Amino acid sequence: MTAPAADDTTLTAEGLATSGKGRVLVIGCGALAREILAVLAANGLSHVDLACLPAIWHNTPAKIAPALEEALARYEKNYENIFVAYADCGTGGTIAKVCAGHGVAMIEGPHCYSFFDGNEAFATRDEVTVFYLTDFLTRQFEAFVVKPLGLDRHPELKEIYFGNYERLVYLAQTDDPALDEKARAAAVCLGLAFERRFTGYGDLAPALAGL
Repeated sequence: MTAPAADDTTLTAEGLATSGKGRVLVIGCGALAREILAVLAANGLSHVDLACLPAIWHNTPAKIAPALEEALARYEKNYENIFVAYADCGTGGTIAKVCAGHGVAMIEGPHCYSFFDGNEAFATRDEVTVFYLTDFLTRQFEAFVVKPLGLDRHPELKEIYFGNYERLVYLAQTDDPALDEKARAAAVCLGLAFERRFTGYGDLAPALAGL
């Protein structure tokens, strides 16, 4: 398995597999790299490699499907099996179309918040006024929320972006008091009530364990 680079950079599988025999590749979002590697390690899946597209595309989902198409074309000749660790992620079904075109499976769900929470449970929740954070987004709150939205330069935009939200729900993959405090501080920053919901790896774990 590859080791994760910094949370907001791309991991590649270049040179990892020169033969497809017995090897599996996971192509996923860089925002899931730490969690994917944890699940692979916990299940002893040493035959699985990981390549990630840039995590920052969480904010620009239109970039994901074309890059995934390119990545699949690049890697599929070297791997016996490829699994895509993306849900729909705001792409309007284009990730699913790319996967279908290449005959590869992907994780189910509308986005990572849903599959971390568990797609079945998430579908029953009425949380249209909730802003979600994961472990990754809690670590990268400044880089992925504050700065891209310009809140560091124009704090008056906070009401425009978050005025209709009521709660910040931190979907925690791990028990980490430091992350809990960062998530709580993010809620204060946005002026939202705070809730922590421990999810672990949710539906991501069984999806990867089957590899």
